Amino acid sequence: MKITFEGKKKVIAEFNGHRIVTDQPVRAGGEGSAPAPFDLFLASLGTCAGIYVKSFCEQRGISTDGISLEQEMKYNAETRMIGGVEIRIVLPETFPEKYRDAVINAANLCAVKKHLHNAPEMKVVTEVRST
Repeated sequence: MKITFEGKKKVIAEFNGHRIVTDQPVRAGGEGSAPAPFDLFLASLGTCAGIYVKSFCEQRGISTDGISLEQEMKYNAETRMIGGVEIRIVLPETFPEKYRDAVINAANLCAVKKHLHNAPEMKVVTEVRST
């Protein structure tokens, strides 16, 4: 993954043929033209759970029409960080009752969540290259 800078507060990640643009909100000196990096982090939790829910339904021939996920972040004022995240899987009345607990189990298989519970070691270093 390569990270580059572009104008004001824009930071771009290029990875696997994709270009992911981030920006800061106007109040933080950016243009608000793209999600902030932390917003993408939070979105990765919900979208990761979502793909597991979608796959669960597809494997069982259950329509995903009317299914959505709602994610709520619980802010911890003391640490000034997110202290918890709750993801609600909103199901239509037609969703088979026998799968209601199982779809929660599927969402809990999310790889992003697993990495948070078993956080990788992170290291930042510098490297000087001649231009």
